[in-house]
Amino acid sequence: MGVLWFGGKIKTLLTEDSEVEAVYIVGDKIIATGAKDQLMHQYQPDTLMDLEGAVMFPGFVDSHLHLIGHGEKLIRLDLSTLTSSKEIIEALKMRVSEIKHGEWVIGEGWNENQLSDKKIFHAKELDEIAPNNPLILHRICRHAIVANSMALDLAGITSDTKDPAGGVIVRDQEGEPTGYLLDQAQELVKQVIPKVTTDYLEKALRASIQDCHKLGLVGGHSEDLNYYGGFTRTYQTFKNIINKQGLHFKANLLVHHEVVEDMHNQGLGVGHVNGGIEIGAMKIFADGALGGRTALLSQPYQDDPTTSGVANYSEEQLTELVKKARSFNMPVAIHAIGDLAFEYVLNAIELYPPALGQRDRLIHAQILRKDLIERVKKLPVVLDIQPRFVATDFPWVVERLGVERIEYCYAWKTLLNEGIPCSGGSDAPIEPVDPILGIHAAITRANPNEPTITYYPEQALSTFDAIQLFTSGSAFAIQREHERGKIAVGYDADFTILDQDLLTVTPEQILNTNVIMTVVNGEIVYKRKEPIPL
Repeated sequence: MGVLWFGGKIKTLLTEDSEVEAVYIVGDKIIATGAKDQLMHQYQPDTLMDLEGAVMFPGFVDSHLHLIGHGEKLIRLDLSTLTSSKEIIEALKMRVSEIKHGEWVIGEGWNENQLSDKKIFHAKELDEIAPNNPLILHRICRHAIVANSMALDLAGITSDTKDPAGGVIVRDQEGEPTGYLLDQAQELVKQVIPKVTTDYLEKALRASIQDCHKLGLVGGHSEDLNYYGGFTRTYQTFKNIINKQGLHFKANLLVHHEVVEDMHNQGLGVGHVNGGIEIGAMKIFADGALGGRTALLSQPYQDDPTTSGVANYSEEQLTELVKKARSFNMPVAIHAIGDLAFEYVLNAIELYPPALGQRDRLIHAQILRKDLIERVKKLPVVLDIQPRFVATDFPWVVERLGVERIEYCYAWKTLLNEGIPCSGGSDAPIEPVDPILGIHAAITRANPNEPTITYYPEQALSTFDAIQLFTSGSAFAIQREHERGKIAVGYDADFTILDQDLLTVTPEQILNTNVIMTVVNGEIVYKRKEPIPL
């Protein structure tokens, strides 16, 4: 059953200017591209799909997100858009009024850097809001939480509790916990939160994928499998939603190192495909995040010289984890934000390189140095970047690091110019999952709310390069560059169809782009119903 797509611009992304008149597909593959009349005559398609002037791109793929976490943000209390502590307090009070005593209150996306008073809540302040409910707020980066006293008590956190490895329990001058828990210290509280139900997991994943479809995403590389009850339960959720319930989405699942044995015991390995689901690299967190000053730096933080961040593992332990991945014949995908964490990762990969044909992935790579860039050029590594961080981390990140360190920070253009392959993601729910926002940030280096302020414009990407991050870049990161990320014969029939040509409109107009259709494996999974406003 062949389908011919025509009637608009079809941007193949083989080159910046490459465009064809029509695409003929059978099932989930592209069979031919070219002139409409020629393909009509040669293939006599069963179905004609008129784009009606819309613009077709290869399907956009988010190379780093947390699909279930994004769904939780959609169905939970989302604080990410609030800009004052008063607004957060009111939102929390409203949620507390809606639930029973003893139920957990969980807020998502709190970010003190966008609050007018830069407030980090204290446990006692949260006690006033929820005296009869355990309450935690996930910081936007998900590398920190604030908890009220009931949550701390349930976790057994007192002044005598020692900081766990890779984590910090922030304390006041008397040594009492303030409720602010960084990185691994979060787990002390999270482990006492009741397990979510299967219905909850499926609801979150369904909401997440449907939102991705609406925003033009045909797939994503997601890290969820060490949470929500472990590998088997979470993996089954993906199979139920994507395969059994037919919510088509191409999910490459990173496997946290703590559950790699569980994966292996089920006879699974990297590259294993089950319907729309594929097993990806082994995930490791080398450090924390800049927001909570837990990203591991080679020099102290400019705005807090008492710390250089937090290493989740010693250099020796990190090397052993990379060695563990190789024992399972797996590439690694390592979260490394700070330059010292990145250095430790390179040391480990140089000692234990991936198997021939595999590529490791270094996620975030925000704080680099020239010597690190020179080293990474020699390795089979993809840098998995999140352009949207430029829009939200500046200008406060300059206060964290100091101007003298910025030259090789968030330096996307430098990386591409040096020939280092990059893929593009959002890190949702930390940032919005919308790829249009990521593309806009990559080419403008600006926050849409302050479009006249550009941060280090010499690192801005061309529109073509920015789009490639979310197409061929994401495909290259998982060794799928010969079948995904372009519109060409033999490639997957995955399309993102927009009402504007991103390659020709102004950066300001990009933000007004609407998704008309999203197509996965030749099937329309989303179609805009309402008319485009003129």
